[in-house]
Amino acid sequence: MQTRIFGLMVAAASLLAGQSLAELPAVPAAPGEARTFHAEGAQIYQCNPDPDGRLGWQAREPIATLLLDGNTVGRHYAGPRWEHVDGSTVQAKVVGMAPGATVNDIPWLELSVTLRLGHGVLSGVSSIRRINTEGGTARGQCDTADAFLSVPYRADYVFLR
Repeated sequence: MQTRIFGLMVAAASLLAGQSLAELPAVPAAPGEARTFHAEGAQIYQCNPDPDGRLGWQAREPIATLLLDGNTVGRHYAGPRWEHVDGSTVQAKVVGMAPGATVNDIPWLELSVTLRLGHGVLSGVSSIRRINTEGGTARGQCDTADAFLSVPYRADYVFLR
């Protein structure tokens, strides 16, 4: 039910031009059903041609450290995947999106878990929300094919059971 409510929030956000998901009411999770980790890292972009041959920055992968109370508890990387220090890992796909607070902030996301590995903190997770994003958006022109751009970002990832 929480996923359905969040999906409706994302849809509403996309209808309200310029309004971010941050301005919408939060969806409370039942005790023990959600765990939030802060992430600090970079969104990596690659300069590639679009179908018309124009060069532009295209998302390649995230590289981030997952933190809880200032301590490293895992990492986030291409897939997209999240790996906890206990070895549990999840991979997910985007199922909903809302704009970040500013044009420099990557979007807020709702993701559905498609793969679970290991046993631990992340093993029962079914969905993930990326919220409270800061930075991470590629800005400016890319002039050299295959060039890379690393853009710092921060976000909170909410893992739901």
